[in-house]
Formats: sequence, C-alpha cells, structure tokens
Amino acid sequence: MVFGAEVFIRRQRICSLMDMSLTNYILAVVVCVTVSAVAHKLSKSSNLGHIPSVGYSSWPLSYVSSFKYVNNAARILQEGYDKYKGTPFKVPTLNRWVVVVGRQHLEDVKKSTDDELSLVQAANDFMKVDYLIGPEVNSNSYHISVARIHLTRNLGLYYPDVKDEVHTAFEELLDLKDNVWKSVPAVETVREIVCRASNRVFVGLPLCRDPDWIDLNSRFAVDVATDAHILNLFPKFLVPLVSKKLPNTAAGIARAMKHLDPLIKERFRHMEEHGDDWSDKPNDILQWLIDEKEESSTRQLTLRVLTINFASIHSTTNTFTQALYNLAAYPQYVQPLREEVDAIIREHGWTKEAIALMRKVDSFLAETQRLEGVLTEPISGIHHSASVQRKAMKDLTLSDGTFIPKGTHLFVPTYVFHRDSAVYDNPGTFNPFRFSELNDDGSESARHHMVASGETYLLFHDSPGRFLASNELKTMLAHILMSYDVKFEDRVSRPRSVHWDLNVMADPGVRVMFRKRANN
Repeated sequence: MVFGAEVFIRRQRICSLMDMSLTNYILAVVVCVTVSAVAHKLSKSSNLGHIPSVGYSSWPLSYVSSFKYVNNAARILQEGYDKYKGTPFKVPTLNRWVVVVGRQHLEDVKKSTDDELSLVQAANDFMKVDYLIGPEVNSNSYHISVARIHLTRNLGLYYPDVKDEVHTAFEELLDLKDNVWKSVPAVETVREIVCRASNRVFVGLPLCRDPDWIDLNSRFAVDVATDAHILNLFPKFLVPLVSKKLPNTAAGIARAMKHLDPLIKERFRHMEEHGDDWSDKPNDILQWLIDEKEESSTRQLTLRVLTINFASIHSTTNTFTQALYNLAAYPQYVQPLREEVDAIIREHGWTKEAIALMRKVDSFLAETQRLEGVLTEPISGIHHSASVQRKAMKDLTLSDGTFIPKGTHLFVPTYVFHRDSAVYDNPGTFNPFRFSELNDDGSESARHHMVASGETYLLFHDSPGRFLASNELKTMLAHILMSYDVKFEDRVSRPRSVHWDLNVMADPGVRVMFRKRANN
C-alpha cells in the first residue's frame, strides 16, 4: 500500500515497540517459534505443486526467495510474466505462497462470488483488520455502500467544499510572500492538504482543519500497516496474543474517539429534537453513517470514519506526490496543461463540470498512476475497492483449467500489465497526454479517464471513493497550475520511487519549491 513508504522507514522503530522488560523475553521465544512455523508453512507448497514457481520452490531456499521478493518484487513479477506468458505462476512471500494470474483471468475474478474468491478475507489476512480495528468492519461493511452511493450521488453538492478546502489549505500551508521561492517537504505537505480536503467531506468543518485530527489520521494508516507487518511475522495461533501487545492502532482509535464523541452526541441530539432532517443538517459521511441507523456508539462510528480515512488519504497522497514530482521534473508540459485549465476555469468556473472537462489534467494523473502505481492491484480490503487480489474460499478451477486450492491468495501484477509493450507504445516512457490523445476522436472518451478501468488499466476499479479521489487530485493539480510555479529544491531529475514488497511509494525525503505564478 502507498503508505508503505513510512512503514519502510519505521521498520527501524519496530524494536522500540517491544522495549518492555517482560515482553522482550516473551517475544524472543516467540520469534523462534515463528521462524519454525513460517518455515514449515513455506515448505508445504505441495497443493500448489502443479503451478510453476519464480525462484526456489523447496525449503529452505524458498525462504531465501521470499526475502528477495520483498526488495525485488517488480523484477520477480516481470520475470514470471515474461517466462510464463500470462499463465499462473507462484512466488513465496514472507508468510505464504501467492499465485500470480494473467490478464485472461480477470474475467474469472470479475465473475466470482464472495464465497468463491474473497477480497475481504484476502485483506484481512494481510492487514489483520479483525485484530487491529475490529471484526465488525468486515462482517458488516455497510460503510462501503454508504460511501459508494453518497460520494457519487452528492458530488455536485460537496464539490464546492472540496475546492474551498484545497485552495485554503494550499494558501495556509505554503504562506508564500511576494515572488519568493519556498521549500516544503512534498509528501508531508500533500498529505495534510489531502487529509483536510477529504475530511471536509467526511466530518466537515471545523474538525477537518484541527491539527490533532489531521495528525492522527495521517498516522493511523501507518500504525495499522506497521502493526500488520509485525503480526504477519507470526503464526496464526499467536496473532491474537501479539496484537494485544501492539499499542499504536488502539491508541489512534482512542484519540479519534475523543474528537468525534462530542460531534456524534450533538448530531444525535439534533435528530432527537428535529427528526431526521433539520435546516443545517451536515452533508458528510459521518452523518450518512448515522442516518443508516446501523450503529450508534461513538466507538462504532469512529471505526467507520477511521477506516474510510485509512482507505483514502494515503493512496491519494501518494498519487498526487508522484504527479507533483512529474510536474517539477518535466516543465515542458506545464504550458499546455495551464492553457487547458485557464480556458476551462475562465468559461465554467470552479465546478465539478469544469473539472470533468480537463482531459489533459486527467491524462497527466492517469499516466502517473500507470507508471508509479502499486505492483499488484492494491489490497484494499480495508476500503473494499473492487481489487483483483482475492483469497480462494473453496477449491476452484480457472477458465484455462488451472486448479486453485482453497486458501490460495491470487494476485494480478498491475505494475507489469501497465508496462506491457503489447498494450502501450514505449511503455516505460512518461507520456502525460497518452490517454487524452486516445480521446481525441471524441468517441468512448470516458473509457480513457483516470477513474475508468478495464483489462489494460487497473487502478481505480469500482472503488467507492474513486470519484472523490479523482476530483481532489484534479482540483489540486489545476490549482497548482493556475497559482504556482514548481521546482525541486536540490535536483532536476525525477526522484526514484521507493519499492517495498507490493508498494511503490513517492520518495518521502524530497523537498519541492513553490512560488506564486510569475504570469498569473
């Protein structure tokens, strides 16, 4: 996942989580048990023996291959894709074997039911949602339908708030003076802007601008991911015990409840006094959740809001930071982008209709995602996008006759698909108007938009928050183009992304410089 950049950095701090006298001794013993358990698990690949491997397939060498996969997943996935020509192959990860399927299997995944191939269970195996957040998030995922319906239906109503928050956040965080360049940490700055814009829709003003609320939501996804990485090192029977020794996620939940408790109580008080509707009733996700009448306690509603934040903030932050790096690295594309934005805003103003007309802006972001997206379609079980990672809940046979045993995890190598020369011309080259040029004839224009998905472009799928994310991304890029000049602080070329396991992350150490647009 995209927030893995911080997880990658914070690996060095994992030991500090265990720096408790008694716990240290317990965990030292547990690690020994774990290594033995994982070794046993990786050695038991006989039920997948009919599927070829990339790397070593027998213990103990398969464990060596699993460590190579963590740091070289892109190369290993490409090797398997080239070698097996789209037929399934398996790779060993640190705690399980996974089967990588080809483009021709996408229809199999699409047609499968949840009791055949489960996204929720795949996500839970990786992110340990049941132990870190709570089993109710998966057992009754009503927040997904709430987000899917309302974030799409109410886009025109909440877009002015998103635009206002984006513009205000940039102005306050950059605080530019005259024509002077100012350097800011790219990832950190973008994350705060995204968090504010998203939470303007999730919880509204003034909480969306509260520094502590912003900080805890920025940290929460990293805490969950860090704790999940730790839990994934342990055999299943030890996970419940170890999860109770990891305080970060629980502390984040308690911290969020302190912010939301008075707000939730106030909303219920209004409902008791005025019924389901009142004159200034909020139009945000928190209220939509309350209106569903599925849950009423502060903790229950807090978990839903945190989960939705977790799903949206870090993926949007990573995508936009990658786009910002491209904008700074390829200044030759700024003028055509500005011409499009200036003309559309001049005619239509800052509206969702205007944003929808920005084809070059959309293409710039789509091309950024194509080249700097995750290695496989994201494990988004925490936000339940229609990803193409699944866990087989029963024995299955794919359309090409490949047998998939119960319990097998299936991946689709998105990163490799997006670099396939059979699909894309010069696939390794950043061509920001690749997708807008495909739309030039005016036919099937929506097919090549950033939120579209098919066999050749596999990022958003049917994610319930894709229209919110798309509008945030395009509004942020359009605002920068209209208002600022951008460059790197101490470099000219684009920084290389950080690869860790399935994640492709924007380099978190890069600083970007802004100044007021010279010819605004």
